Amino acid sequence: MSDAEWSVVRDAMPAPSWLEGRGGQPESYCHRQMVDAVRYLVAGGIAWRAMPADFPAWDRVYAFFRRWRDKGLTAEFHDRLREAAGRDAEPTAGIIDAQSVKGAGSVPAASRGFDGGKKVNGRKRHIVVDTLGLLLAVMVTAASATDRDVGQTLLAQLHARHWRITRVWADGGYTGRLVDFARDALSVALTVVRRSDDTRGFTVLPKRWLVERTLAWLMHSRRLARDYETRTDTSKSMIHWSMSIVMSRRLARRAR
Repeated sequence: MSDAEWSVVRDAMPAPSWLEGRGGQPESYCHRQMVDAVRYLVAGGIAWRAMPADFPAWDRVYAFFRRWRDKGLTAEFHDRLREAAGRDAEPTAGIIDAQSVKGAGSVPAASRGFDGGKKVNGRKRHIVVDTLGLLLAVMVTAASATDRDVGQTLLAQLHARHWRITRVWADGGYTGRLVDFARDALSVALTVVRRSDDTRGFTVLPKRWLVERTLAWLMHSRRLARDYETRTDTSKSMIHWSMSIVMSRRLARRAR
């Protein structure tokens, strides 16, 4: 990170537990080096043991990543950056979509599946973004999970966290009973943006292009080009780290 970007990241970092009077041994490593190391792994797609010698030892970096994942600090860090980007903490609209990616051999059979539509054996990322394409909610499931079934759980989580959400746009995979559930149980208008049958080739669809752009941003991180993680919560944490890179770079450019 440049000094300008580190200034943004430092202000958004959650406070360590020992600074909040919750006990524990003070951290002895440099936070900037640790964050840089995790970002390097996510962006470059390397294995943990392939961490360059310029960074702290790989097991220390992994311990840092694991602690942030298990304590919910990665999601908190991501949300702080999102609010620093000038977005309302309580948005009123979102866009939902899913992306299937191949699973590596390290992905266990219990959390992987085959997406018949995309012909992908692996996992599926389900996300909801705001009208700038910034992440609001994410779930990682087996690729065999249907968008409608997971969408019901994801929208419920979204509504519990962002109670002002009243409208969500989606593609044709979210039609049917999910529309009724969103309206009756969550008071959310789920609007399906359909592709015209007469359209040929690539075309930009209203609202849907926002979430598709976010999925493209995620694929810029080589660690996310394929799912390598044994646990789905680790995959979710990798997505949050990837989006934090996008936001911190944008904020650093704005501060110049």
